[in-house]
Amino acid sequence: MTIELIPLEGFPEVEPGDDLAALLEPSLSANAASDGDVVAITQKIVSKAEGRVVPGEDRAAWVERESVDVVARRGDLVITRTRHGFVCANAGVDASNVREGFLTLLPEDPDASAERLQKELSARLGLTRLGVVITDTFGRPWREGVVDVALGCAGLPALVDLRGTLDDHGKELETTLVAFADAVAAASGLVMTKTARVPAALVRGLDGSTGDAPPGPASALVRRPEDDLFRESPLVAVSAAQPSGVFGPGDVSRQIVENAVGAACAMFPRGDWSMVAVDSPAATRRLLVATAGPDDPFRAPPTLIVVCARLSAESSGEAVLLSAGAVIRGLGVALHTQGVGWWWDPNRLFDADATRAALALGEDWRPVGIVAVGRIPEGGASRPPPPDPTGALDWRG
Repeated sequence: MTIELIPLEGFPEVEPGDDLAALLEPSLSANAASDGDVVAITQKIVSKAEGRVVPGEDRAAWVERESVDVVARRGDLVITRTRHGFVCANAGVDASNVREGFLTLLPEDPDASAERLQKELSARLGLTRLGVVITDTFGRPWREGVVDVALGCAGLPALVDLRGTLDDHGKELETTLVAFADAVAAASGLVMTKTARVPAALVRGLDGSTGDAPPGPASALVRRPEDDLFRESPLVAVSAAQPSGVFGPGDVSRQIVENAVGAACAMFPRGDWSMVAVDSPAATRRLLVATAGPDDPFRAPPTLIVVCARLSAESSGEAVLLSAGAVIRGLGVALHTQGVGWWWDPNRLFDADATRAALALGEDWRPVGIVAVGRIPEGGASRPPPPDPTGALDWRG
């Protein structure tokens, strides 16, 4: 198998409203573009042609507008999740290769942009199996440098599923999903340099390399946040893990609850506190009778966690209660990092004796807080900005 990478040179400066298919056709014809070839094109010229160019006076405001989540921050660098689902620096808002004083934004729908361009090029060139990949350079966790990835694609598989096939030793592959469109984008990046006006390339020799995998959109490459083991940085998680009394449908697995309690135990070693979790309908009813009032958020979530403190003559009641509050906060952060919502109101009054009886606790244990746990509603929960420490921190020399 031989793959050929052909830079498509001689491109003019692209302006809003330009016809990319018309601009690409001469170079593709000169290089005898044929069925099975893939046209790789940078996001930058797609964004320019689609009018995704904005004034650059307030880049931070555009980054915020284009983001749905903040994954990590360090100084002026912000790693965000865009509404497309991409996790990238500054939501893809970029000042390179654009006129001074302006910024480019990512295309509104890169897959739709790729499909339109693929259809227009196929019609102009008389082809039926031409592929198109829209690329952009992304950084990568744990590795230095950037590499081109596929933001949108049409006419080729985004993913090639090898699960269930055999390797060369006869062993069945169990998890192998090849990010084919990303591989094509990365290869094309070798000839599409940022320092020369080469915003497109023809990739040849891929025909037959994907088996019977059907064409698919690049959006299939985006991992769902709930499947992401690295959803956000610890600093962002601490500030974003705010309690919310609004939950979506669905149960929360006991494994998630156990993971969260284990993390709380690691942060605050057990001694004078413990937790009791309730998720069965019968046990939940007993607890609600003892604790819930009208319009109580506890009536919605599938799981309730009661934090209990051991009060004794030797222990300070105030210290135990403060410790329990810290435990609950740690529990909330641990739940949040697993994509689960939680709710706790430290001012909420409930009958501790009735709660102890409902849970069959010993006399030396006193319930001090109840945490509701449930699925985050569809569309996600609101994400607060990083808290402003003004008024909370006073530096002294």
